[in-house]
Amino acid sequence: MAIVKPFKAVRATRDKVAMVSSKPYEIYTPEMRNAKLAFNPFTFLHVINPGYKYQKQNIFGELRFKLVHNRYLEFKEDKIFTQDKIPAFYIYQKNTKTKSFCGIIAATSVADYHNKVIKKHEGTLKKRELLFENYLKNTGFNAEPVLLTYPDNEEIDSIIKKYKVQRPEYEFSTTDKDTHVLWVVNNAIDIEKIATAFKEIDTLYIADGHHRSTSSCLLAERLAKENPKHTGAEDYNFFMSYLLPESELSIFEFNRFITDLNGLTPNEFLIELDTFFRIENRRQELYKPKEKHHFSMYLNGSFYALYLRKSLYNFTDALSKLDAQILYKTVLKPILGIDDIRNDSKIVYSQNKTDSLELKSKVDSGDFKVSFGMLPTTIKELKEIVDGDLLMPPKTTYIEPKLRSALTIYEF
Repeated sequence: MAIVKPFKAVRATRDKVAMVSSKPYEIYTPEMRNAKLAFNPFTFLHVINPGYKYQKQNIFGELRFKLVHNRYLEFKEDKIFTQDKIPAFYIYQKNTKTKSFCGIIAATSVADYHNKVIKKHEGTLKKRELLFENYLKNTGFNAEPVLLTYPDNEEIDSIIKKYKVQRPEYEFSTTDKDTHVLWVVNNAIDIEKIATAFKEIDTLYIADGHHRSTSSCLLAERLAKENPKHTGAEDYNFFMSYLLPESELSIFEFNRFITDLNGLTPNEFLIELDTFFRIENRRQELYKPKEKHHFSMYLNGSFYALYLRKSLYNFTDALSKLDAQILYKTVLKPILGIDDIRNDSKIVYSQNKTDSLELKSKVDSGDFKVSFGMLPTTIKELKEIVDGDLLMPPKTTYIEPKLRSALTIYEF
């Protein structure tokens, strides 16, 4: 039974939202970020890059977090941000050139995370968890929702469709030619219908935002201990999420690039691969896998198709069937000597939907010796791994939609 609740979002006024909301901070290069800050006085980047006001970029730690809080207060004082007076759900639709995503922004429960109603598919780094917890504690708000997915639900879908024919609160386009539309659901009957529908859903799956959700849970534990009148109903017991039906989620793969062959020549490397794979040299023919357990490889000027010899590989659980795990167990660790695939500098991950020749071009540049591609993970595979209390290897999934910052803000 999933608990979702409406909340009073802090958000930009209708006339300014297109200028206020931004991509996540880390998406921008320093040059892009400085240009936005220089020419747009309303961008949320002024809040999360508070040193710009003093021409000082190298502000870190709690001082930076406190300045973020101060810039945020200034945006509220200047009426760039206002808070809704009635708790609401927010239906948000993002239209790209190739796909439309539409789901509900809501407050989701820390208790559900602890009780595994909300489940994760990736591990997190303790250092990042604690850093973001400290950020949340000092700023008092969260401007980026966690992306959760749920099985398609007719009741929720019917409510979304009802609002989509009404005039939206927001409708604007961004320079990347995406369109963003938001409807406010503050009708008590519709709020109850949405909350009741989610109570019938057993599991919500984290698609993106593992560190944000974990850090929110750490903060809730910390604030509960500090609050002698803690009841469990306080706003810090929830975190902002964007709930999207499974059918609308897009999952892409990461390519893997390796800097050296662990002392092997290309021919010696191919001989080692032959243990677990049937190998076809496609030469200059671009090869992309069409089936699970098939891999593309670019080595020494040629594309190769690698087909797993299934009779020699031991499938034990859902994780062992995952292509990213198969590549790790048969190639990256035993042949190329890459044990820690999260931190080893010999491996680089890249997600590039627009460059189909990336496997070739990056190796031909001389920066890498070999590259690998595979099919994307499916939502079915993701759920099987999560439901089996397993975790995927790092950089297994690149999931869309990527959400804007400060479209709605959750205070606690």
